[in-house]
Amino acid sequence: QVQLVESGGGLVQAGGSLRLSCAASGRTDSRYVMGWFRQAPGKEREFVAAIHWSGAIIYYDDSVRGRFTISRDNAKNTEYLQMDSLKPEDTAVYYCAATSKNWATRGSDDYDYWGQGTQVTVSS
Repeated sequence: QVQLVESGGGLVQAGGSLRLSCAASGRTDSRYVMGWFRQAPGKEREFVAAIHWSGAIIYYDDSVRGRFTISRDNAKNTEYLQMDSLKPEDTAVYYCAATSKNWATRGSDDYDYWGQGTQVTVSS
């Protein structure tokens, strides 16, 4: 079992930046693909970004490519999501996720473990 805890959410003005963190605990000896998803009020959960356990493969949704940067520090069992040039439409609860599959991207069913979420609100 792996436990995931997100932090770093908050309120920011449009054009600003936030950095989300996701700390993993429990069985962290396995190699996990890590991902970020988000869910806005009244909408379905959507994929944001994913990173291979090696850090060598990264994939972004088109809506955030060029503005968000996913990274990980395996020594700290932590992944990050640097969010720049934020827009009001980025407002959502952001969730980190992990899977022991070799690779996964936007399919939420591919992920085995989920954090509780952190709220990001971007004001116009």
